[in-house]
Amino acid sequence: MKELIRTTDPTRIAFAKALLQGEGIDCFEMDVNMSVLEGSIGIFPRRLLVHDRDLYRARITMTDNDIPIET
Repeated sequence: MKELIRTTDPTRIAFAKALLQGEGIDCFEMDVNMSVLEGSIGIFPRRLLVHDRDLYRARITMTDNDIPIET
């Protein structure tokens, strides 16, 4: 799996996941439980991962919707 986006904004993650699901692209959200360690103040970024085979399509989907991606 490859990292698609990294952000501390939970709404950006939710929006990106919804877009990917709409395109039929499976994704996995990493670092969700870091809030236990940080006290829910949002300093640790969450990462959204996609399969290698879907990375190109996922990047296009994010770019088309003005969501910055990792390169």
